[in-house]
Amino acid sequence: MNQDYIKPDAWSVIEEGFDAERVKSSESLFSIGNGAMGQRANFEETYSGETFQGSYIAGIYYPDKTKVGWWKNGYPEYFAKVLNAPNWIGIDIVINGENLDLAACAVSAFRRELNMKEGWYHRSFTATLQNGTEIRAEVRRFLSMDLDESGMIRYAITPTNRDATIEFRPYVDAGVHNEDANWEEKFWEPVGVEHDRNSGFVTARTFKTHFGATAFMHNQIFIGNENTKAEPANVLTDKEKITFSYPVSAKAGQSVAIIKTGGYTVTLNHKESELVQAAKSVIRKASEKGFETMLANQAKSWSAIWDMSDITIDGDVKAQQGIRFNIFQLNQTYSGKDSRLNIGPKGFTGEKYGGSTYWDTEAYCIPFYMATKDQGVARNLLTYRYNQLGKAIENAEKLGFTGGAALFPMVTMNGEECHNEWEITFEEIHRNGAIAFAIYNYHRFTGDYSYIPEKGLEVLIAIARFWHQRATWSTHKDRYMILGVTGPNEYENNVNNNWYTNYLAKWCIDYALEQIEKVEADYPKDYARIVAATKIDKAELLHWQKVADKMYFPYDEQLEIFLQQDGFLDKELVKVSDLDRAQRPINQKWSWDRILRSPYIKQADVLQGFYFFEDHFTREQLERHFDFYEPFTVHESSLSPCVHSIQAAVLGKMDMAYTFYLRTSRLDLDDYNKEVEEGCHITSMAGTWMSIVEGFGGMRVKDDVLHFAPRIPAQWKGYSFKINFRNQVLKVNVEEGKTSFGLEEGQEMTVVVNDTEISVQPNVLVTV
Repeated sequence: MNQDYIKPDAWSVIEEGFDAERVKSSESLFSIGNGAMGQRANFEETYSGETFQGSYIAGIYYPDKTKVGWWKNGYPEYFAKVLNAPNWIGIDIVINGENLDLAACAVSAFRRELNMKEGWYHRSFTATLQNGTEIRAEVRRFLSMDLDESGMIRYAITPTNRDATIEFRPYVDAGVHNEDANWEEKFWEPVGVEHDRNSGFVTARTFKTHFGATAFMHNQIFIGNENTKAEPANVLTDKEKITFSYPVSAKAGQSVAIIKTGGYTVTLNHKESELVQAAKSVIRKASEKGFETMLANQAKSWSAIWDMSDITIDGDVKAQQGIRFNIFQLNQTYSGKDSRLNIGPKGFTGEKYGGSTYWDTEAYCIPFYMATKDQGVARNLLTYRYNQLGKAIENAEKLGFTGGAALFPMVTMNGEECHNEWEITFEEIHRNGAIAFAIYNYHRFTGDYSYIPEKGLEVLIAIARFWHQRATWSTHKDRYMILGVTGPNEYENNVNNNWYTNYLAKWCIDYALEQIEKVEADYPKDYARIVAATKIDKAELLHWQKVADKMYFPYDEQLEIFLQQDGFLDKELVKVSDLDRAQRPINQKWSWDRILRSPYIKQADVLQGFYFFEDHFTREQLERHFDFYEPFTVHESSLSPCVHSIQAAVLGKMDMAYTFYLRTSRLDLDDYNKEVEEGCHITSMAGTWMSIVEGFGGMRVKDDVLHFAPRIPAQWKGYSFKINFRNQVLKVNVEEGKTSFGLEEGQEMTVVVNDTEISVQPNVLVTV
């Protein structure tokens, strides 16, 4: 059974009724972020029940020592992780001498809402304390998209059955720890605590990486709508925490509130000696505007984001809520402003996967950011990898590769590999191909070739060198093999000739050779610089070509399919549909040994190759491979349903495409994998966008022209989306039997719909 407590709503995520069992799941689902920082939806006040406290700052990480029982050459020294940052949201509340704690009160009328349209989180409840006082609370919180070092909280309390003395105790606390710390150690060293009237500052520095952060707060106390200008009656400090005390008398029925401004200034953007001054500047800017203006500006910022990235679905509110939740979380996680940052699989919603960068960014996220923002955002994501090329070459050297071959890490913060499972670190080398594919995909979509001579070609050369060295010549088969790998299907380790990996390796080499030729012909200055830097020569290129031309691909003549790897057909081929439901998910029910011997596929593997290189194969080939592999796929990776949804749509299997779409879009809202309390699946959310735009909409770029093959699930009346294609915004609206295209401005655009060319003029709706 999936969870079903989230109320269906087109623009909000809503929970009604308080249930302690759901608190950690809701902390994930109601998380907020602004690209620079984020936090789980922890209660501001004391909560003695089960909770997973989490606030995070983009780009700040710690190299936690790798925890393995044995050490092998090439193992990463550490596992980098995003850090639980100093907590600025805390507001302990004492009512008539008793701590407000929802785990120790009678709670009723509990409701929370994440308003995705305007970018705020609201919680309200009635609580009866053990001393008999009953209160009504209204709490609203947001992280500013404009002033992205700040957030604001308005916490209002109304005693309903008697007069009350309410003491607000706002604090900032650097004494935090990570749930996922390998050795239970603390990651922050307190540097200083100071205060100035209603403002408090705690500065801390990370051990080892020496990132500095000042977590700050500024408080205002209101009775009704009137700012009391109260200053703290008491200030408590220790070396890592500062707490202010504001006692207020409230008559029964009278509302009192604290407005708390908080956030972080960090050494990524300021000198350490200037962090507190920078925090004071942020407080001044936020205070000048005030809570209501900041909240109105938040709605404006989100309105601009939604104007470009929204997908509307008519007639299916759960599907609508699902896609908006996914788009909202992607925009909260990464804004595209800073090429030092990237997209962690959990974003700001939890600590699993260490907040690091995976191949998910190149394979799944770049298409979303390219089409819903501008090409500069996608270019920043490519630049992130280019800036880490030196580290990728070092990573390859640790494994014995030479001559400038690069292996980009499976998991990274700064370009170094920091994943500590050998079957992933050493073997899941297909991630190298996703990075090359992203360069190709960027050029195909944006038409901007300049990235390749400026930066991309050096990356392609280093990746081609890796594949050339990683291939092994088999005299027996007269072919090059790639041995000892893990493909996208992580339920198979240390296999030989994973088809997807081999195909990607050949393509990477061919593509690099093609680009070298083009840059030599058209960009001679860049070519000379690149040759001097990489020392490539014609003899080396001939060796590469030989590997690409003679690459081995496992194939079964009888079934006419590429095999996922050598020996796949030797398995006991029991389909997932014939597996006892009680055995699922197999990753929680089976031993690893049993999983490795099974035919079960965690996520698209061969079909990932058919997704990337769709134009290399016929529709009949796709259908044959889909019909063979999908029945063995357990979809226990969040990245699986989206690829299958797209391919099912291409094949006209619309019921299947819709089922996969619903699964990917509501993966977290309905907690399919029973793990949402650890955080949301941010990177797979980009796959949900692809399921609609590339799957149902059939959008492709061929020869510099947008192509569409629109289809509509039976459950929908219609849907619409926008594409920013080469700085022109095209709106696509699909209904049963017709599709309309509108161009916002610019010049005439040609698009191809179901193989028919049509012309779209600005501000003129064209219906096909």
